[in-house]
Amino acid sequence: MFIGSHRLKNNLLLAPMAGVTDQPFRLLCRELGAGLVISEMITSNPALFHTRKTQLRLTNKGEPEPRAVQIAGAIPKQMAEAAVFNVKHGAEIIDINMGCPAKKVCNLMAGSALLRDEQLVADILESVVNAVSVPVTLKIRTGWDKENRNALNIAKIAESTGIQALTIHGRTRACAFTGIAEHETAGEIKSRVNIPVIANGDITMPEVAAEILKTYGVDGIMIGRAAQGNPWIFREISHFLETGESLEAPSTLEVSHTLIRHIQHLHRFYGEVQGVRIARKHIAWYCKQQHNANAFRAVINRVEEPEEQIDVIKNYFEGQQTLAA
Repeated sequence: MFIGSHRLKNNLLLAPMAGVTDQPFRLLCRELGAGLVISEMITSNPALFHTRKTQLRLTNKGEPEPRAVQIAGAIPKQMAEAAVFNVKHGAEIIDINMGCPAKKVCNLMAGSALLRDEQLVADILESVVNAVSVPVTLKIRTGWDKENRNALNIAKIAESTGIQALTIHGRTRACAFTGIAEHETAGEIKSRVNIPVIANGDITMPEVAAEILKTYGVDGIMIGRAAQGNPWIFREISHFLETGESLEAPSTLEVSHTLIRHIQHLHRFYGEVQGVRIARKHIAWYCKQQHNANAFRAVINRVEEPEEQIDVIKNYFEGQQTLAA
């Protein structure tokens, strides 16, 4: 699969997720089979470019190419400037967020709120594409609500303004993350445009990914929440698409080693205090399917020191291995 001149190793993408797809998680998902990973959403407000939060989100040194960064905003000139700023800081693909349903984003007329104003969509896309020499991609939803499903119109605008790939989350903005995602819209759009189309939403198993690719003819699959605590999903989908066979789930030992490595990277990346706190949600996701997970979370969430956090995880997984023996 190509995005502009960039050839991806496969057609499996990690979705940009605020508070999740930081550098430690991106590197891990790449290692376990993702063909492209996209940064957390970065604001287009220049007043926030040099805050610690934005600077951490900009970090991409040492990451495999191509490095993709998602930007969000509602002012064409600002979005173009944000794209230039991010390219100067190492971005090789710029992704535009028009899919986020969060109220704090939509209240600023950004994210999926933009789908209500097709002229503004066109102005933003044209401004960003003309501002940078790297490929620009777009992520959208099927529309604002069930009565206003205009994804096909947006797709045609995207293609005409030079967008190099389009991701469609199979829900409207009004749906948020409720109900079941549909991919018929992505399939229809694929049949009507000549740029890569990527399906996103509720893709939780290799069999589901294979069925969507076969049924709707889309070019790629984007995984979001299903990768939280389960970065192996990329390895499993890739193997299934290549062989038609299912891989065994990772062993308790592999889960333990991967989790500890991930948490240690978070400690280094954010610093001890913030790293320990950010690690908690990842620990909960990794351990969701383990024995006595609720009791473990109650303990681990009270831990404040990085060394103790690692020790508690090790002790917990030693107990899991004993239970499995």
